[in-house]
Amino acid sequence: MTRACVGLGANLGVPQDQIRAALAALGGVPKTRLLLHSSLYKSAPMGNTDQPEFVNAVALIETALAPRALLEALLAIEQRYGRTRSTPNAPRTLDLDLLLYGESIIDEPGLAVPHPRMHSRAFVLAPLSEIAPDMEIPGKGAIGPLLAACTGQAVEKLEA
Repeated sequence: MTRACVGLGANLGVPQDQIRAALAALGGVPKTRLLLHSSLYKSAPMGNTDQPEFVNAVALIETALAPRALLEALLAIEQRYGRTRSTPNAPRTLDLDLLLYGESIIDEPGLAVPHPRMHSRAFVLAPLSEIAPDMEIPGKGAIGPLLAACTGQAVEKLEA
């Protein structure tokens, strides 16, 4: 079994409900167990800023699936919740990103682990630091200093 981290985000429909449903769906992925998840966080969109704010979370799972199979399971959950991929950084009903897969560094077409931008995104690092404050991102370093370097990125923890 390998521990992996999944980033969750949504900004269309009822994002908080979609994130909670996706967390439940993660627990139903074959050969995978949801260990814990962060609180929900609100963040401003990056890139295309003319869209609603996002709700984000991070989940820690344990899986016997290979990285590519896990990614395919995540994409299937996105589709089940109405995700369409029109343009980069477009609004979305659900976004699931494979952030980390153990200590692996993977760079294949369609699969990059650690997620190539996670180390510079407060909306990933803040929830990740909540559930795994001592975790390190392979090739990038400890979460605390990386989060501290994300100045100007407002992330707000939502009430339960």
